[in-house]
Amino acid sequence: MLGLIAAYDQWENPIAWIYLGLHGTYGVLWVIKSRLFGDASWEREVSLGYGIATWGILTLYLIAPWLIVSGNAGDPEPWFVGLCVALYSFGVFWHFVSDMQKHLSLAWRPGTLITEGLWGIVRNPNYFGELCIYLGFGLLALHWAPVAVIALVVAAVWYPNMRRKDASLSRYPEFAQYKARTRLWIPYLW
Repeated sequence: MLGLIAAYDQWENPIAWIYLGLHGTYGVLWVIKSRLFGDASWEREVSLGYGIATWGILTLYLIAPWLIVSGNAGDPEPWFVGLCVALYSFGVFWHFVSDMQKHLSLAWRPGTLITEGLWGIVRNPNYFGELCIYLGFGLLALHWAPVAVIALVVAAVWYPNMRRKDASLSRYPEFAQYKARTRLWIPYLW
């Protein structure tokens, strides 16, 4: 983001700096989380093709900051900027708290289904948190492209992962009851 700000000489663009603060903070928090209560599935080796595909998908997230610094984004009203920051903050809570809850629950009670706390409301609170995070900084561009990228990632990566996880968790006898009283991904809606 700093490179984009420099390349487009957008040092006085407050939306660029807000974007940098949000997305940059998310990156730092992700590294801290990975060190303190990481997910083993993120630490495994992957094929070169999988790594390139992942890099390519993640690179699409540069569309929003490019739109912001290149002058192709809208000019958000202050109330909308505040809404984006609030959405991002709400997402950070859901994402990181649910990952910490999962980490501690599985450490204290390995091999059990987590059905309380945030996981008692929705079966994928971490994905809900990530949706709020990415929408929080993606919407700052006031452009359809960042939303399309998020929709693509949801359809191609997140939703299939959620379905696979449900299939895996169905091995627990209490899963059917848990599934009936929770939502897949968005609390109280879906």
